[in-house]
Amino acid sequence: MSNKTRRPKSSPATAARSLPGTVLLTRRVHFCASHRLHNPAFSAEWNQKTFGLCNNPNWHGHNYVLEVTVRGEPDPDTGYIIELGELKRILLRRVVDKCDHRNLNLEVDFLRGLMPSAENLVIAFWQEIAPHLRHGQLHCVRLYETENSYAEYFGPRASQT
Repeated sequence: MSNKTRRPKSSPATAARSLPGTVLLTRRVHFCASHRLHNPAFSAEWNQKTFGLCNNPNWHGHNYVLEVTVRGEPDPDTGYIIELGELKRILLRRVVDKCDHRNLNLEVDFLRGLMPSAENLVIAFWQEIAPHLRHGQLHCVRLYETENSYAEYFGPRASQT
């Protein structure tokens, strides 16, 4: 084992310490995007009545706020569940870079064919983020469509896994 990979011996006075227990850590990112909620199986009148402003044929946009929460026990060497810079990079690469200033209906590969409601987006974002977490477990994906409304997803139910 080289000196670079060898874990240093720590004395009680210098040992890193973390307390046992599950911690939730959340990172927030922002992006702007347009979308349209429209079900072609129904009439224009039904779509307008059901989706209102979200059915605008010329699209409409939101300033989305995405919050992603990871759970786990802090590492005794770092005190981290996941380093926040790593979590930020995952969120930027997997969601923000693909969605920011885009039309969610037309321009985002992993959303093709999906009705881009906030409810469907949190599930799709979970699926994009979860496989890339090397530390901690994904606990919640929360998406604010406005400052007064958001959708949350806590992952697939145990019966579905």
